[in-house]
Amino acid sequence: MSAKSETHVDVGGTVVRVSSPDKVVFPDSGITKLDLVRYYLDVADGALRGAGGRPMVLKRFPKGIDEEPFFQKRVPENHPDYVETATLHYSRGTSAEEAVIRDAAGLAWVVNLGCLDLNPHPVRAEDLDHPDELRIDLDPMPGVEWTQIVDVAMVAREVLDDHGLVGWPKTSGSRGLHILVRIAPAWDFRDLRLAAETLAREVENRAPGLATARWWKEERGESVFVDFNQNAKDRTVASAYSVRPLPDARVSTPLDWDEVRIRRPEEFTVRTVPARFAERGDPHAGIDDAAGVLDGLLALAAELGPAGPPPREAPRGGDRSGRRVSTMPLIEVARTKTKPEALEALEAWKAKHPDVVGMLHPADVLLDGMRGSSSLWYRVRVNLQHVPEPERPAQGELEADYDPWAGRTWPGRT
Repeated sequence: MSAKSETHVDVGGTVVRVSSPDKVVFPDSGITKLDLVRYYLDVADGALRGAGGRPMVLKRFPKGIDEEPFFQKRVPENHPDYVETATLHYSRGTSAEEAVIRDAAGLAWVVNLGCLDLNPHPVRAEDLDHPDELRIDLDPMPGVEWTQIVDVAMVAREVLDDHGLVGWPKTSGSRGLHILVRIAPAWDFRDLRLAAETLAREVENRAPGLATARWWKEERGESVFVDFNQNAKDRTVASAYSVRPLPDARVSTPLDWDEVRIRRPEEFTVRTVPARFAERGDPHAGIDDAAGVLDGLLALAAELGPAGPPPREAPRGGDRSGRRVSTMPLIEVARTKTKPEALEALEAWKAKHPDVVGMLHPADVLLDGMRGSSSLWYRVRVNLQHVPEPERPAQGELEADYDPWAGRTWPGRT
């Protein structure tokens, strides 16, 4: 029997078309596209609290979680009337008319496009220049355990409290934690990012060795990176109740602070979260009533002084990526189109250097998802800081050398 080509879901009187409803999106648990629509309808109140009324980037997985997604800033031209739009203008001179959803029907429409997680900007559609949310992304480096992430989260909570702000924790849906902070929409993105960077620096000051605010990944060691970069105007973060593209269909789930230490990210999936939501509601239900001000963090920024000079860039004629020259002994292993290819290339490199592999720490292997114009590509590097200098392998030919810019033309260039 062939799968249905489409079905229709009545969402509060609005009929939403769902194409390929029987398509299996998560093979390990048999979760279908229609299951995902129903999941978001079950948690709609919480999901809309995080993403509703905000312009969002559409991160689409048309071929399922085993294939790379593509990012669509511009809303499809044939979007329904119940999906609004807002035009964002970026510093580089570009703009994009992005989708704004306000109800459960909008959630169903987004899922039908192949979106798993929701990626809203920290602004409301009514005021695109003044963010109303500061986002703290606690990103653990390899080798970091959950208990260390929790310790850093508690320090971040203390810093927020000391500066008159309330943090609302949620699992990231992967390994880390997010802390959301509602603020009055009275500051621009420059102030927001400065406040976030200041908070990160203060967390590092209070928890040296456990937390870091260092910009470059290879300098962080086995610590929790307090990622302040997520507060730039062009950045988005998976919002509350977002489904993440992991085999177990994990969900970015709001928590109470007393749950943070005793719960684990893997507990919260598409299969388990609806029952939790129905039983206890949304732990973030009061977030909109707790908007604070950035005055305290901005005063601390002045007290701490500048974080340091901007990152030093490599000459354009040298490193083709345009990135600065690292002070760490880094070698590049591969550039690939997909993550499985990156992991395969890493294993090939390890097979050639078994003696070196035994000296590496978990955080010495750097696998980065690099944001392209509409999709991710992957870069693999190895930090040889723990390998004696005479035994460090030289930079060799890459195991894989994917060029994410091949065939692309650049305006104003010949």
